[in-house]
Amino acid sequence: MARQNKRFLSLFISLLLFPVTLYYFSPALILGAALDGIINGSCIVFALQFVCSLFTGRLFCSWICPAGGLQEALMPSRPKTPKQGWRNNIKHGIWFIWLAIVAFCYFKSWPIKGIDFFLETQNGISATSVQSYAIYYFIIAIVAITAIAGGDRAFCHYLCWMAPFMITGIKLGKLAGLPAIAVSCELEKCTSCGSCAQKCPMGIEPKYARENSECIHCAECVDICTQKALSIKYSIGNKDGYREEA
Repeated sequence: MARQNKRFLSLFISLLLFPVTLYYFSPALILGAALDGIINGSCIVFALQFVCSLFTGRLFCSWICPAGGLQEALMPSRPKTPKQGWRNNIKHGIWFIWLAIVAFCYFKSWPIKGIDFFLETQNGISATSVQSYAIYYFIIAIVAITAIAGGDRAFCHYLCWMAPFMITGIKLGKLAGLPAIAVSCELEKCTSCGSCAQKCPMGIEPKYARENSECIHCAECVDICTQKALSIKYSIGNKDGYREEA
């Protein structure tokens, strides 16, 4: 379980650093920057999330995301599989409307006047005032309440504004035939014991995770499988999913 210990440590450090990094994940700050014709830190981070997801899927969610760290810290208090289906599309609706507004703001202020990665931060630190800490605690409350009420990583499923960047990247990567990280299952080895599904922080069926964009590639299922039926591999995608190992 060395991999999971490292992952939890990475998420814990990311959560501790959230007051520093808050504005680099801000969907609101980018709107003000766009109106001024400025490319800010969160705009660059979101673009990097999309580009990286073409090859690494949603590793950001399982290793770096501070909101993910908070949700996984809350899991032992109330383990519960979140209801999914149409609810998973809520975040895509929010994201589409927000992205359209961002695009309009940049169009209105065109041409781009500059890049300021550290916009609104003080020496690169986001939370330095009463107002910024109010925003920080508001975000923390939203993430925590959603996870406690909705289940394990419910915020990731329903409300996260960053997940659609990576999900879009994963799907485009498949269509382009790019090699990307995916959970692979040797079905002949699987005994359907259910331990992987019980352990999955996203509440999905790991044996079919290759075709599920909610998979965050945390490898919890791989590490818990006693039959060694699951593994993390680079696979080549196509419009129907993944066709072969790369």
